[in-house]
Amino acid sequence: MYKHCIFLASAYNIKSRIAMNFIDLSLEDYNKIYNEITSKCGTDINLSIHYIPTDSKSFESVKKHDPFFEDVTEIKSLKEFINLIYKDRDLTGLEVAKYIISKYPCTHLKLEKLTYLCYADYLCENKEPLFNDKIYAYHLGPVIKSVYKAYKRNLLKNVEDNKIVYESLNKKMPHQSRIMASRNGLNKLISINKTLEKYQDLKARELVELTHKSNSPWENSGAGKKSYQIITDETILKYHKYETI
Repeated sequence: MYKHCIFLASAYNIKSRIAMNFIDLSLEDYNKIYNEITSKCGTDINLSIHYIPTDSKSFESVKKHDPFFEDVTEIKSLKEFINLIYKDRDLTGLEVAKYIISKYPCTHLKLEKLTYLCYADYLCENKEPLFNDKIYAYHLGPVIKSVYKAYKRNLLKNVEDNKIVYESLNKKMPHQSRIMASRNGLNKLISINKTLEKYQDLKARELVELTHKSNSPWENSGAGKKSYQIITDETILKYHKYETI
């Protein structure tokens, strides 16, 4: 009989749960592995430990013993296991946008503004970025490039009539879990929901007008003088107060 010690985590970047399987692991080695994972990825990661006895050293025997592990991808290298978890620690603007439209179907234009406002609110409250995308000053206000690239097909010539963007409501939990898996995920999720509650009822045009207010980050980025200027974190921190309600 073999005693499996299984380190289990989620890797959203490969869309799978991942595991490392150790046999008859000593307490000393357990502590060493756990400390190596958390020192790189943080102590707030979604990591669970499972002990399962089977008559084989193989991870396949674990899957046969407990269907809970059937769709889990076994990772052989601790370095690869850590890197897969670490990749999930940073969010992208598109991941935040997907969470937004799983809650509130909206137009592409409104989605851009809501994603930006979630970023700006979180940055000003926590002095750290919500996600790792650059934000650009387009004609109609702040735009996250990855969100624009994904949903630009939904943007018609008449911006008041652009198509609705939405995710099936049954995808809300995966998108929420993805945010929770990121660094300071709970704080990020709370901040995002707080921002959405504040702005969700405003129309796209009203959100455009909000981000175009005098002395806003969009205006102070040089928008209007030169196309597609980057709106820096420093600019948002200094001028976001002029575009809030």
